[in-house]
Amino acid sequence: MQTFDPGRQGMSAERLARIDAFVKGKYIDNGKLPNAQLVVARNGEPVHYFAQGTLRADGTPLRDDALFRIASMTKPVTSIAFMQLVEECKIALEDPVARVLPELKNLSLFAGGGGSVPFMPGKRAEPMRMVDLMTHMSGLTYGLQNRTNVDAAYRDSSLDVARHHLDSDAYIARLAQLPLEFSPGERWNYSVSTDVLGVVVERLSGMRLGDYFKEHIFAPLGMNDTAFGVAEGQSDRLVDSYGYKPGAKPDLVDLGAESRLNGPGKFDSGGGGLISTIADYHRFATMLLNGGVLDGARIVSPKTLALMTANHLPGGQDLTQLSQSLFSESQNAGVGFGLGFATVIDPAKTLMPASKGEFYWGGAYSTAFFVDPVEKITMVFMTQLYPSSAYPIRRQLKTMIYAAVEESYA
Repeated sequence: MQTFDPGRQGMSAERLARIDAFVKGKYIDNGKLPNAQLVVARNGEPVHYFAQGTLRADGTPLRDDALFRIASMTKPVTSIAFMQLVEECKIALEDPVARVLPELKNLSLFAGGGGSVPFMPGKRAEPMRMVDLMTHMSGLTYGLQNRTNVDAAYRDSSLDVARHHLDSDAYIARLAQLPLEFSPGERWNYSVSTDVLGVVVERLSGMRLGDYFKEHIFAPLGMNDTAFGVAEGQSDRLVDSYGYKPGAKPDLVDLGAESRLNGPGKFDSGGGGLISTIADYHRFATMLLNGGVLDGARIVSPKTLALMTANHLPGGQDLTQLSQSLFSESQNAGVGFGLGFATVIDPAKTLMPASKGEFYWGGAYSTAFFVDPVEKITMVFMTQLYPSSAYPIRRQLKTMIYAAVEESYA
């Protein structure tokens, strides 16, 4: 990826260069991270790029066009796809989910049980709406939350990682057998909501999710390397992935050359299944910065994007007040949630440099992006270490990027 002159965009080249040395010394040289790629842009123009570390455990150097598992950075793509259908009036945010997924019509609330004890029948839940899926206020959960018997049932059903064993219909049928943790709209809990939203997109469009993405988002944006799986003949570009191990070097968990991601899957996970490159996701982030358009390709309208990046938590609350998640890809203080993105509503409460209205998300393998519509800055960060809570690198990168701003637009 070409690097441009930061000074032309009101940023310090010297201060941006600090990031490279920091990441190398703090994370790469000691083996905490296998690799790192970063692109920072202002006004859509890249002002800083680096690539460090290895593609393979055997020492193969990291490629600029390396393919990464972006996990939950899939969620904003799915949310954009759904809002395209809203723009066409094929669906509305207030519509009940059961209008498209009738299997989810008669869901009950968790009242006990689980494991070897059958779930006790609970109170009938309020109807789940499409907006509840987009805001993670649906009452659904993730097995990785690891708090309740409902979470355990998700793990037993492999609902978090369904690519190889369930198709979309089987996924929804299995989900329909489990209780909700709370009534939709009542609380916030990071969950499989966006996977369900992806199935909604499939049923409304009559297309498999990956095909819909390709036709309506990826091809128009020139995101030719982003898909649910690795294209034939491209397995040499997929990075190895690792798992965090306290006090030791990370464990190798999936060899890129041998990964099942190199073959077809049954389920396109709208919540976490995409493979992408830093260049492709930079184009997606730039489209978001531009209000839904890039190089003449209009993906969504600016008013739609403004709705998506507004805080939709009741009463203007932040996630500290409403979240019951053990884990999510968001900080909580000063941060609300929109339709597929975390959004900064009170920069002072985040205790770090930020702009009101900045929005972002990340993935379980420690990938991340943010878009600052005030300072016109975007960042995309790629690495491959699970879980993303292992190190505070996202916060550190953001701090150092804002430290490099010499001309503020605020």
